[in-house]
Amino acid sequence: MTDCLFCKIIKGDIPSENIYENGSVYAFKDINAAAPHHYLIIPKQHIAMINDLQTSDASVMGELFLAAKNIATQQGFAEEGYRTVMNCGEAAGQTVFHLHLHLLAGRDLSWPPG
Repeated sequence: MTDCLFCKIIKGDIPSENIYENGSVYAFKDINAAAPHHYLIIPKQHIAMINDLQTSDASVMGELFLAAKNIATQQGFAEEGYRTVMNCGEAAGQTVFHLHLHLLAGRDLSWPPG
C-alpha cells in the first residue's frame, strides 16, 4: 500500500529505530511509548488487521511472536516479563491499519488493560 505508514517505514521512506528484523517481520521503537520498552513488530507483508488474516498467514503470525521473544531476550527483560498486545479495529484502539504486535516491558503492567 502506498499510503500505509508502516509500509513506508519498512521501505525506509520514514525513519524508525530498527530493533529487530528478519525476512518476514520488522520491529522498531514505538514513538508514543506506553512503557520504558515499547516496540512494534510488524509483518513486512501488508495485512490491515486480524480480520484480514488468511490461513496462509499463519506462519507470519508465528514470526511476530517469535520476534517478540527474541527482542525480549536481546533487550534483557524476557525473564522479568513483558506483555504483547494486538488491537483489531478502531473500537479496540487500532490507529494504524497494518497488523502490528505491541511489545511492552520495563514497568508493572496492570490487569485488566485499557
